Amino acid sequence: MEFLAAVGRVFLKFLAHVGRLSAFTGTAVMHTVRPPFYPRLILREMIEIGYFSLPVVGLTAIFSGMVLALQSYTGFARFSAEGAVATVVVLSMTRELGPVLAGLMVAGRIGASMAAEIGTMRVTEQIDALTTLSTNPFKYLVAPRLIAGLFMLPLLVAVADVIGVFGGYIVGVYKLGFNPSTYIARTWEYLQPLDVISGLTKAAVFGFLISLMGCYNGYYSKGGAQGVGQATTNAVVSSAIVILTSNYIITALYFGK
Repeated sequence: MEFLAAVGRVFLKFLAHVGRLSAFTGTAVMHTVRPPFYPRLILREMIEIGYFSLPVVGLTAIFSGMVLALQSYTGFARFSAEGAVATVVVLSMTRELGPVLAGLMVAGRIGASMAAEIGTMRVTEQIDALTTLSTNPFKYLVAPRLIAGLFMLPLLVAVADVIGVFGGYIVGVYKLGFNPSTYIARTWEYLQPLDVISGLTKAAVFGFLISLMGCYNGYYSKGGAQGVGQATTNAVVSSAIVILTSNYIITALYFGK
């Protein structure tokens, strides 16, 4: 009976977290579409998420494209299909690697930052002070971050796609000996708008989820500095989990025939 009681406590705690997250999400989404808005805060978050994340996303994308070209060539050489390297690189970057890797990098950088910032405000009672000053914390803290994440991650992924394909081009032409014109022609030959659209759709969903997890874990943090650290860790881990889960769901909706 003690074992069943322990399982029941864990299950009830899980349900409580799901219910609190659902209520938090509904309240946050409501405040993102209702005025008043804070354009200066939204712009600041856009710069923080988009501009300052470009270096890490760009480095991740270019080396992923380069490694993908090498690995594809090594595998396809066994079947005398080396000409498909360019196609595999561009499809893999636009459909999967671009949005997923960019999402994970941004989750590690921005999700942790949001959780730490809002968590510190929670444990130092700054959020309570906002409420006392008749400023809605959701409107002031959460909504700008959700809007910025929703719009900036697709832009980051678009840049990552270009940089990743360029990395594959560099390896393909200067290391593997492909003809530049042939490589570019193969890159465009099988690329369809749906490939790019699916990746950008994933990016928008990932951006919203990363901001949501960061804000949620920070908003409900407690216990001083240790609680803020735990909230930061939970924000990164939960962001990675929802990114990989939603990635499969979106892929199944677009290509699961």
